[in-house]
Amino acid sequence: MHKTSLSLAAAAVLLAACASGPMSSSAGHPPLAMKDGMLVDGKGMTVYTFDKDVANSGKSACNGDCAVKWPPVMAKADDRPSGDYTVVTRDDGRRQWAFKGKPLYTWPEDQDPGDKYGDNYNKVWHIVR
Repeated sequence: MHKTSLSLAAAAVLLAACASGPMSSSAGHPPLAMKDGMLVDGKGMTVYTFDKDVANSGKSACNGDCAVKWPPVMAKADDRPSGDYTVVTRDDGRRQWAFKGKPLYTWPEDQDPGDKYGDNYNKVWHIVR
């Protein structure tokens, strides 16, 4: 096989691997995907919304101690909205992913992918389905 053919074959394999893998925020896309009927982050951890957040307000109602208990799903500076995913600016100026206008969070008590211990917590935190 010629050097050029080998390079093209390697590029094709790399391209196929990238196309089939999970979304990565390094490409400006949200590091989120639907799995087993719920939204998960790039590590496979369950993602939640907060009832006190107003959809499409561009803001998060969970700041300070709330954001320590419910870490926001953060967006990088070069991340851009795509489809149902938007970016809101938090009170501290950092950027957070939102789905259908609702800011997204994780729950630290979820230790393994698929855990959903935060679902319906205090009747205001819900899995994104």
